[in-house]
Amino acid sequence: VMAAWIGASILGVAIPKADVQEQNALFQRYWGTDFVWKFDDLPAKGGVSQERVPYSGGIYLDKYGGTASALRKYDRAFNGGRSLATAHEQWDTSAFQEPVSQRGGVFGLRQVTRMGTPNWHGHCNGWAAAAIRHAEPKQSVSRNGVVFSPADIKALLAELYIYNDVQDLSGSSANIQAALFHVVVTNWLGRGAHPLGMEADPGREKWNYPAFAFSSSSKKRSERQVEVKLNLAYAKETQGEYQESPRLQRTKSFHYRLDLNANGEIVGGEFYSDSARIDMLWVPLRPKASKQPGNERGNPYVKVDTILAIWR
Repeated sequence: VMAAWIGASILGVAIPKADVQEQNALFQRYWGTDFVWKFDDLPAKGGVSQERVPYSGGIYLDKYGGTASALRKYDRAFNGGRSLATAHEQWDTSAFQEPVSQRGGVFGLRQVTRMGTPNWHGHCNGWAAAAIRHAEPKQSVSRNGVVFSPADIKALLAELYIYNDVQDLSGSSANIQAALFHVVVTNWLGRGAHPLGMEADPGREKWNYPAFAFSSSSKKRSERQVEVKLNLAYAKETQGEYQESPRLQRTKSFHYRLDLNANGEIVGGEFYSDSARIDMLWVPLRPKASKQPGNERGNPYVKVDTILAIWR
C-alpha cells in the first residue's frame, strides 16, 4: 500500500496530501483495490465497452420549461392529475434569476440589463448522470393509462438526477489540476472502464458531459518529468430529445507535464498553455428521494423507484 503522501512536486503544482489520501480512500471504497500512482503502471488509453457508451440527450434548458412536458404525464399517471411535479418544475426553472444583459433600444445600440434566467441554466448535469448510470430506454411504457415514450423516460431521468449528489474526484483546487486529472482519468476510465462526468468549462457557466474514452501519448523529458498529450472523448447533448438518440461525440485535447518522484509515482504537474482545461471530474451516485441529504433540492413530487421502474 502506497504511503499517504507520495512526495512533493519538482516544479509544477504538487498534489496536496489530503487529495492523495482522498483518492486512495475513494478508490478503495468503490473498487476494493488500490489507486495507482505510478506512471508506468497506468494505461495510455481506455474507455467503456460499446454498450456503456452514454447516449446523447436533451439538457432541458430552463428557458424552454425544463422537463415540464414529461412531468405533466407523470402527474397524470401518479399524482391523480394534479399539477404537482409540473408546478414544482415551473417554479424551479424560473426562480433562480441573475442579471442578464442584452441589446436594447431602437437600433439595438443600448446595453440593457434585466433580471432573468440565464440561457445556460438547464439539466445538463441531470442528463450526464443519467446517461452514465443508465442505458438509453428503447421502448414505450404504459402506467395507469399514460404512455411514456423513450424521450419522456429520458426526461424523467434527467429530472431525477439534476440535484442529486455526485462524488467529486477533482481534489481541493478550484479547477482540477494536471496531475490529478491524469490519475483520475487513467484509474477510473482506464483501469475501471467507468464513465466520468465532466464539468467542461472553468468559469461561471457550468456545462456537464459524460466522458467515456481516452487515448494518450507521452515522452520522457527527464527521469522525473513526462510530457503527456491526452484526448478525452465525451457525449454531446442534443437539441431537444429524441426517441432514439443520435451518438454525438466530441473530444477535448489536453497537454501537460507530470512530475514524478524517485519511485516513478505522479506527484504533481502543470498544464501547458495550449491545453484544454476543465472544472471538475465526478461520478453520479444512486438517486435519493427529495429532501433527503444529497438531494435536498430535488422535485418532491416524483418518486425515485417509480421512475427507475419505468426505465427498467
